[in-house]
Amino acid sequence: KLPVSYFTERPKLPDNYTQDTWQKLHEAVGAIQSSISIKYNLEELYQAVENLCSYKVSATLYKQLRQVCEEHVKAQILQFREYPFVMHRNSLDSLLFLKKINKCWQDHCRQMIMIRSIFLFLDRTYVLQNSVLPSIWDMGLELFRNHIISDKQVQTKTIDGILLLIERERNGEAVDRSLLRSLLSMLSDLQQVYKESFEQRFLEETNCLYAAEGQRLMQEREVPEYLHHVNKRLEEEGDRVITYLDHSTQKPLIACVEKQLLGEHLTAILQKGLDSLLDENRIPDLTQTYQLFSRVKGGQQILLQHWSEYIKNFGTTIVVNPEKDKDMVQELLDFKDKVDHIIEVCFQKNEKFINLMKESFETFINKRPNKPAELIAKYVDSKLRAGNKEATDEELERILDKIMIIFRFIHGKDVFEAFYKKDLAKRLLVGKSASVDAEKSMLSKLKHECGAAFTSKLEGMFKDMELSKDVMVQFKQYMQNQSDPGNIDLTVNILTMGYWPTYTPMEVHLNSEMIKLQEVFKTFYLGKHSGRKLQWQTTLGHAVLKAEFKEGKKEFQVSLFQTLVLLMFNEGDEFSFEEIKMATGVEDSELRRTLQSLACGKARVLIKNPKGKDVEDGDKFIFNGDFKHKLFRIKINQIQMKETVEEQVSTTERVFQDRQYQIDAAIVRIMKMRKTLGHNLLVSELYNQLKFPVKPGDLKKRIESLIDRDYMERDKDNPNQYHYVA
Repeated sequence: KLPVSYFTERPKLPDNYTQDTWQKLHEAVGAIQSSISIKYNLEELYQAVENLCSYKVSATLYKQLRQVCEEHVKAQILQFREYPFVMHRNSLDSLLFLKKINKCWQDHCRQMIMIRSIFLFLDRTYVLQNSVLPSIWDMGLELFRNHIISDKQVQTKTIDGILLLIERERNGEAVDRSLLRSLLSMLSDLQQVYKESFEQRFLEETNCLYAAEGQRLMQEREVPEYLHHVNKRLEEEGDRVITYLDHSTQKPLIACVEKQLLGEHLTAILQKGLDSLLDENRIPDLTQTYQLFSRVKGGQQILLQHWSEYIKNFGTTIVVNPEKDKDMVQELLDFKDKVDHIIEVCFQKNEKFINLMKESFETFINKRPNKPAELIAKYVDSKLRAGNKEATDEELERILDKIMIIFRFIHGKDVFEAFYKKDLAKRLLVGKSASVDAEKSMLSKLKHECGAAFTSKLEGMFKDMELSKDVMVQFKQYMQNQSDPGNIDLTVNILTMGYWPTYTPMEVHLNSEMIKLQEVFKTFYLGKHSGRKLQWQTTLGHAVLKAEFKEGKKEFQVSLFQTLVLLMFNEGDEFSFEEIKMATGVEDSELRRTLQSLACGKARVLIKNPKGKDVEDGDKFIFNGDFKHKLFRIKINQIQMKETVEEQVSTTERVFQDRQYQIDAAIVRIMKMRKTLGHNLLVSELYNQLKFPVKPGDLKKRIESLIDRDYMERDKDNPNQYHYVA
């Protein structure tokens, strides 16, 4: 067992222990401050501090230590007074001064670390328990701030020197970045000095520099170069924050650069260069424009406005110019592809840019009513017609999808429907459709876009073609049971009048065999479908003729009009224009085109006398017995009459007529439901219901027409009020 003795009282310190120990500590602090070796062992010094603290001498010890440190720091200020107060911008004085102050700061930090390690016990007991007292390290910072950095001359020289170095670096010179990092770290450690004395002046100078630079470079440089420079400056300033500035400066510094180089010049940049960037499709530059403008408040909004204006202006040049009609749709598709690519790659698929692009397309495409709708229908026809070798099925599907996007922007969709229907009829009746799948795909796209009512007639046309095939199977069986089936193989397409475009019937003189066949078919069909009326459309007929020449037999694929002309040459070898006209009954202009195709085209079955491209009155036509051709079956194309202005006008007029009926029906429907309604409310309701663009004046005319026809009446007291007449 170990006996434990309890001291009745604490042992006393030897006389003069406090004074002698402080003397030792004072000498050690002096040695540290003078950068000479300490006589005493550090552990011994630490123990001495601990002993003094144990005997309640902490307050005196802290006070004495502070006094010694303060005297030393005060003495340091003298070395900075020898520098001239006013420094020339290019003199070395500034750099030497900064190096000197940096050395002083580094020495001070090193000394305070050493001193604190000796007085650690004091720092962790007495100082920690007294919240009013700064720690030994903070005391050192406070002394350095109060006696050196707060000195007006020293502070001004230090901050002037730092700003001069940063300015030189911004001008492209190499500077000592580690010196800057150390000095700015010093200002940050000294708390408010960085914020109050340095940062404020630094941001003011940055503001002035970039304000002047922005004004100058906007005059001197092209937009891509200018934006590249702005990007470079932002990267440089970001790097500056990482390398030597305090992190808290980042936000105001970057905001300052953005404001002066971008914010002040947003409209000028776009007016000067956006159109050319978009015209030339400069993807990297547009990406940079979007990224930089997104950084500035209101930047995206201004970019959006100019983006929209560009689309409207460029699109209008495509749509409004009649000389561009031939390529309008292709140009619209190419333009749409281009803006889609820019949105995807440069504008990060930003919804605002997508929506505004759609609005802009809708605005410019409807600046010229009806024509784009007509041309889109014809473009679809060119793609769906047989002989279109440009595209595979997948490519064709992609083209149709793109067309539908453009179609969506059009207000007068009924114009598209009228022309599409006309072209579809030609493709179906002449067997010119490239692919039934593609036709059906287009139909389903239209149905999805505009509803079943829009495509019901188009679907009816396909249905007619399928029913006609079934009828022909039955007709062939019927003919086999006839006593005299004849040697002409007849195929008939039965078209429901309401589904198909309106065709003007043309009376021609068919030969007796044809007339007989027509009658046989009529008897067969009406026997199955009583109460129906058949009207033959000779303009749409075609035939395959067998012919014999000196070289041998040939077959011709020809229209009904060509057939009637060629059959005449079974009766003789030469006929005049007038004789042919009399015998066939074909209308004058139609006959001229027919004879042109037979006598002036590639396959010249007839010889025209006199020679020439056009068929004139009195021309004679002789059968060409020496006709030669490498193919056995030859298709003689009818000379295509370009769609005449009259045809286009009549199609458009039919659309307008249909629109009037729709307006009338909508007015009656609304009035029947509401009974009484004011003019403005009626017009508003009509705009909601009608799916095509209409002017208020047109609506007023239709209302007047319905009043005249007693469908509705004006209120006797209020002329702007209408009543439904049951």
